[in-house]
Amino acid sequence: MKVAVFSDVQAVLPALEAVVEHIEAWHPDLVVMAGDLVNRGPDSGGCLSLFDRMRRAQGWLPVNGNHELWVLRCGEEAPVCEGEREIRRFADLAWRQVASQADRLRGWPDHLCLHPPGADAWLHVTHGTMAGNRDGISPRRSDASLAGKLPEGVALFVSGHTHRAHQRHTQGMDVVNVGSVGSPFDGDVRGSYGRFTWRGGRWHPELVRFAYDRERAARDFECSGFLDEGGPLARLIYLEWERAELLIAGWRARYQDAVLRGEVTLEATVERYLREIA
Repeated sequence: MKVAVFSDVQAVLPALEAVVEHIEAWHPDLVVMAGDLVNRGPDSGGCLSLFDRMRRAQGWLPVNGNHELWVLRCGEEAPVCEGEREIRRFADLAWRQVASQADRLRGWPDHLCLHPPGADAWLHVTHGTMAGNRDGISPRRSDASLAGKLPEGVALFVSGHTHRAHQRHTQGMDVVNVGSVGSPFDGDVRGSYGRFTWRGGRWHPELVRFAYDRERAARDFECSGFLDEGGPLARLIYLEWERAELLIAGWRARYQDAVLRGEVTLEATVERYLREIA
């Protein structure tokens, strides 16, 4: 049995097209998209359309990420203040891109569990951990911090969210983060995904890195309206993609609360933060 799992496309269509090609060439029995297909990138609508075609034609399965839930919420709830309106401009853009096909995003599960025929070696896929889809597993996270956040009776636990490909063995199971298809944060601009093969009575994990057309992706960021319509944070998101490095977390820790309280504009904090990290 062969299972492919990918995550965190983040609306980068050339990266999704490349991973689809890679996965199809491997001929897996099952494919799971482990969340964050949309948002934080230039083409949420195109990515949702392509994934939905693979879902309908070949039975590919989705799992909710935090960005699917956030984009749907943006379609249902207005910002509560001017600061929030500015902060979520790129997510509101993603909503406008997917609104006509939003039903394809609804009703996704938070977890998927499966096992190979004739064996109880369960494979569990979710976006984060059992504590939620924003609770990610990064290489620096300790085994002790995962206590109570992994399922019981599982041979292989697979997640995404942190955009950092990683694997370890803890709590009696293999734990694999498949990284990010469209926007890695580990300094390697290539996308990543996971291949999992049931052979010889155990799961064999493999993390795969692949190149994709980044020149085309850069043009998509420029020409889609993402950088113009997505607000000041769109500039940070693009820089994250360009550097393969997480940046918004630092901005959020320093400035988000002040922006939400109306003490400073988002534009001013982004300009300040860009000088700090230059």
